[in-house]
Parts: sequence; C-alpha cells; structure tokens
Amino acid sequence: MTTVDRAPGAGLPVVVLANPSAGRGRHRGLLPSVVHRLTAGGHPVRVLDVWTPAQAEAACHKAVADGAAALVTVGGDGTVHLALQAVAGTPVPIGVVPAGTGNDFAGSTGFPTDPLAATDAVVAALRGGRSHPIDLARITAADGTHRWYGAVLAAGIDAIINERANRMRWPRGPRRYDLAILVELARLRPRRYTLRLDGVTHESDAVLVAVGNCASYGGGMRICPAADPTDGLLDVVVGGRFDRRTLLRVKPRLYPGTHVEHPLVRSFQARTVELAAAGITGYADGERVADLPVTITAVPAAVRLLR
Repeated sequence: MTTVDRAPGAGLPVVVLANPSAGRGRHRGLLPSVVHRLTAGGHPVRVLDVWTPAQAEAACHKAVADGAAALVTVGGDGTVHLALQAVAGTPVPIGVVPAGTGNDFAGSTGFPTDPLAATDAVVAALRGGRSHPIDLARITAADGTHRWYGAVLAAGIDAIINERANRMRWPRGPRRYDLAILVELARLRPRRYTLRLDGVTHESDAVLVAVGNCASYGGGMRICPAADPTDGLLDVVVGGRFDRRTLLRVKPRLYPGTHVEHPLVRSFQARTVELAAAGITGYADGERVADLPVTITAVPAAVRLLR
C-alpha cells in the first residue's frame, strides 16, 4: 500500500466511536485505556455519546463535517461499517481498534489483533502524519440509495441465516443464531442468481454468493481468499448446487480459503458487480444493507487507514 504523509490539523479532535457490547462485552473495560493512549497522539480526544446504530452513524457524519482529525472505532466489523459511511471519500482517516467478535476488516487491512497494540499503531500514525489508502466497495440499491462496505457482502445461505436470526425473538443471544442455522440448513436449496460482471452476464444456481473487497468474513472465514483491498477489483465467489452434506463438509475449508478448489465453486474478479436474486437480502460487514438486486462498485483509495 502507498503511504500518504499528511498530518491532520493539530487542534482538531480525534473522535472515537465505541461499542461496549461488541464481542459480547469481553472488552467492556477497554475504552479508558484506548482514550488514554490516543491522547499521546497530539490531538484532543472526544468519545461519541450514542446509543443506537442510527445515532452512531449520524454522529460520525457530523464529526467528519465538523472537521475531525480522525475517526477511531473501538468495536467489531459493525462498528467499522458505521464509521465507513462517514469517512469514505473524505480526507478524514480511520483507525480501527479490534474489539468485536470477528474483526475481519481489521485483520484483512493490517491492524494488530491486540486492541492496545492496534491503538498504539493508530497513535504512531497520527504522530507521523501517516495513512494508507485502501479500496472500499460501494453498494447501490434498487431505490438508488448507497452504502459502503470494507470486507465482504454475503448474499447466499449466510445472508439468509442472518435474516432469519434477526427476525426471531426467541431464544436470546447466540442460541438464536444457532437455531437459525438449523432451520435454514433444513430448508437449503439453490437459488437462481444473475450476475453481471463488468457487463458480462452469468446465470447460476447457487447456495453461496459473496462479493469481497477483503478476504474474510464471519470471524476469519476466507470466503474470498484472493481479495486484495488495494487492487481496484472485487472478488466474487459463487458456491453452486451444494446439498446439506456437501456444504457441511466444505464449510471447514472456508477458514483457510481452500473451498475455492471445490468443483462446485467458481471465482471471478470485476470492477462492477450487478447481483440479482429473488427474496435475498444482502449483508455487508455483517450488517443488513439492501434487498437484491444491487450494484457493487470497487472504489480505489476510498478511505485512508491510520496504521
């Protein structure tokens, strides 16, 4: 990655977006240590006082508009996702302190896995005026609205499971997701997808479809193992007509990324991906983003990372 030397204005604040419930609360006491270390970066530090994702995203936009020196997230991929909506396409850099369950964006873009080590990397970048540009993916929904994402858009059985889990009111906690997996695996069937990759149409019956700016999602599953967030391309991985038994056998191969060697899996690269299927809602960075059809575009150097 190319390094950009551009020290933020000395009097401008570093704004922190923290999610204390990220990672099931295991880093709940982390924030004071992060703030203490960030103060060594030469800027005042302000923690956003927010309670909902909508409040958090709005507060990030306001902080960027008001002239933040940087935005720093303390949480998981969902927290990063909210912050990306505000900093994408602006000169305001972002620092990522991984404190969530998966931390796929942080891991794919070179931040240390230890939260305090990542904080120190952000502080060193602030002091040195260093930032590294990387690509983001931009989603355009059928209604014309836009969302940015950093890691992976899921639009197959993984998205279907997320959608069911989010509709369920019982049981609480991780057991709800486990139950959603059981229900949707029992109902597993290939769906008909239409993909236009840089204008070339591909039709496919599939159970897995992912569009990656980065390689991994779901806490280290390398669903798009060749994805590089600095190459100006999106990686598309399509898993075809898997039955339940074959899918369960292939799932462990998602972690090292060797599932792409399976004969039912196809991989592509494109700058623009048009993706359509009936009854599917896409999830990006683990967050619900839009019903298909969507258009996804790789935007080179859309955000700058403090590390």
